[in-house]
Amino acid sequence: MTNELQKLIDAKAKTERATGLGRFMHARMQMVFCNNGTWVGDADIVAKLKIIPDLMDIMGPDSRVEVPIAGTINGRFISRRIDRLYVNNKAKKVIVLDYKTDIDKSLFYKKYIAQLTEYRKLLEHIYKGFDIECKILWLNDFTLENIA
Repeated sequence: MTNELQKLIDAKAKTERATGLGRFMHARMQMVFCNNGTWVGDADIVAKLKIIPDLMDIMGPDSRVEVPIAGTINGRFISRRIDRLYVNNKAKKVIVLDYKTDIDKSLFYKKYIAQLTEYRKLLEHIYKGFDIECKILWLNDFTLENIA
């Protein structure tokens, strides 16, 4: 086998492992909720989430997981799925929480910012007058990042 062919095979295997891990973690995150300080779901994940400030509401009963969203931005139709969406009608606030499993956060960072910018633009048409926040929950180290 040539060296180039082996590199292609190794790259494909690495991509498949990363995709599999992402799907696995997203499935585990879908089952996690917090209701008035009581957390349910995967115990390992819950232990890590409980210590992150500001997650109780985002992970609460008013949040929804895997929320489909679609619309047109600059004449281009876009269809996406938001990992977790929290809407507080009283405070006129929307929070988008996107999960990422990357070890190297910088590798696809620009792509992730573009993705969250699309979410924000699509949500602005639905939730007029609401403050829309976007956050990334990095599942590799369980850090929460606010995206401007």
